[in-house]
Amino acid sequence: MTRFLARWRVTFGFLCGAVAIVLARPSRGSFVVGLPIVLAGEALRIWAAGHLEKGREVTSSGPYRWTRHPLYVGSTLLGLGFGIASNHPVVLALAVVYLALTLTAAARSEERHLESKFGEAYGLYRRGEQGCGAEARRFSAARARRNGEHRTLAGVLGAAAYLFVLAVRR
Repeated sequence: MTRFLARWRVTFGFLCGAVAIVLARPSRGSFVVGLPIVLAGEALRIWAAGHLEKGREVTSSGPYRWTRHPLYVGSTLLGLGFGIASNHPVVLALAVVYLALTLTAAARSEERHLESKFGEAYGLYRRGEQGCGAEARRFSAARARRNGEHRTLAGVLGAAAYLFVLAVRR
C-alpha cells in the first residue's frame, strides 16, 4: 500500500484539487489567513529544490540541515493553507487525509530508496551526523528550476488567483 500511495500521490493530488475547486467557498478572511501559509509552504519548497541534487547525493544543505523532507513539509503547508483559504471543512479534511497518507508513504518509500542507493552516507544523514559534503552549497534558482519547482509555483499562483477571485466576489 505504501508503494501504491507514493506512486500515485500526484494523480490523487490532482483529483483532490478538482474536488477542492468545486467545493471552495473562500471568504476574504479565509483567503487572508490561508495565503501566508501557502506562501510559506512554497517558499520552503523553492528553498529545498534550490539545494537538492536529486538522485546524485544525500543533500544536507539549506533546509535539509533541519529536516529530511523539506519538500513534503512545504507541500503540507501548501495543502493546509489552501484548505483554510477554501473555507470549506470538507476541503480542509480532504487535504489533511491526503497529505497524511500520501506524504507519509512517499517519505517511507524515498527513505528506503536513499538507504539502498547511498548506504552509510544516508545513514549518517538520518542520524544527524551529516558527513555528506554539501553543507556549504548555496541556493541556486537554476537548480530549483531543474528540479521542476517552477511547475509547482505556477500551480500555486493559479490556485491562489482562483481563490482570490472567488473570495472578492463574495
